Amino acid sequence: MTERATCVLAPNPSPMTLDGTNTWILAEPGATTAVVVDPGPEHEEHLRRVIDAVERSGRRVALTLLTHGHPDHADGAARFAELTRSPVRALDPRLRLGDEGLAAGDVITTGGLDVRVVPTPGHTSDSLSFQVVADAAVLTGDTVLGRGTTMVAHPDGRLGDYLDSLRRLRSLTVDDGVHTVLPGHGPVLRDAQSALDFYLVHRASRLAQIETALENGYRTPAEIVAHVYADVDRAVWPAAELSVRAQLDYVQERGLM
Repeated sequence: MTERATCVLAPNPSPMTLDGTNTWILAEPGATTAVVVDPGPEHEEHLRRVIDAVERSGRRVALTLLTHGHPDHADGAARFAELTRSPVRALDPRLRLGDEGLAAGDVITTGGLDVRVVPTPGHTSDSLSFQVVADAAVLTGDTVLGRGTTMVAHPDGRLGDYLDSLRRLRSLTVDDGVHTVLPGHGPVLRDAQSALDFYLVHRASRLAQIETALENGYRTPAEIVAHVYADVDRAVWPAAELSVRAQLDYVQERGLM
């Protein structure tokens, strides 16, 4: 996908996970070690396919990173750590296997590869993105998807945080020249700035639709989803309701209605 990033797709497709979870293998050219981001679900065949891909490149897994703790990204981490004898680093202490966690501004250096930790809460409170400096790329987990848009997982996820995170990622496209998004689901996005502009416009549009729905007498999250998301697959309505709840909190907190 880039000079330093390879994707192994997990076999867990659904309306929420799109084609499945993207497990990312990161390695500097010529290095003997690799970093794996989001091993995915606890699916033995998938985990072993990831290990095989690393070993075929002449490397071993030195470290596992998690973008956040949702099961489709993190449930396989403990088993993967057992298979590879490598630590797991995450923002949430409950997901870590080893002594070190992750914090904003950390730079992880493994086998000559530099990965910067970018805090991107909003989808969940523990969401992180990882900037691969040399590839001008950023791994976004569920904060930015390769197709469609993501949910704000209320009550843990908060819309204000999410909007700040989108702006933070967009600033990377200006300040650091990031041009590629390596998402947790869906295809690679080669125009990061346009993708983030779309996400920001989309969120503003949804917020305006919800404010209009409230003005027109829709009150419950379920009523608002049925009205605002009428053109969206009903299979994703439960997730849409979480986003609506997050947006209602945002409206209330800021006295917008």
